[in-house]
Amino acid sequence: MSLVPILYESPHLLVINKPGGIVVERDPHGYPSIEEWALDYLAATVKKPYAGIVHRLDRPVSGVLLIAKKKSVLRELNRQFEQRSVEKIYLAVVEQVPDETFGTLEHWISKDQKEKRAIVRPGPAAGAFLCSLSYELRKTLPHGRALLEVRPHTGKFHQIRVQLAAIGCPIVGDEKYGATSVFRPDAIALHAWKLGFTDPVSGEQLWVEAPADF
Repeated sequence: MSLVPILYESPHLLVINKPGGIVVERDPHGYPSIEEWALDYLAATVKKPYAGIVHRLDRPVSGVLLIAKKKSVLRELNRQFEQRSVEKIYLAVVEQVPDETFGTLEHWISKDQKEKRAIVRPGPAAGAFLCSLSYELRKTLPHGRALLEVRPHTGKFHQIRVQLAAIGCPIVGDEKYGATSVFRPDAIALHAWKLGFTDPVSGEQLWVEAPADF
């Protein structure tokens, strides 16, 4: 696996800038994973390395990824995510400029397990969850594209990807949700830009930023 940039490290935390196209957790099909990379990285300094995956990014998505070095830290960070006290900000390049320069999107979304994709429902349905995000237009780009800042308020499967597609703004490279343009091999133009959370040991409020390369 190519070099994975480290954004922040402490005795109990590791925060990286995940490249697009790499899976997060160890994969049964043998794809290189961030989890394996983290264990190899930590093995250079500790006898029994532990890499607790706190949250996940889809394989084609890049950006800030938080890894716990201790089980107790993983439990506390999981609690923060469950209580929605973690702040997440994404950047997305979409194929079309949205009608509104900013707004909040709410959709009922379910997961198609067989096809591994999210589906927007017209209203409440069995297995569907009400998902919400806010977005803001940061810049218009050539070829009718746009750069959006996105703040998800919920964290469901493929939420950002399917909600932006639902308003006619699929993410560049995301063929699964209707994009017609290519971004990079195995990657889409969605980037986890900033992550704000509380250090489980010190109690300090941390903000970590991963520079985007688009």
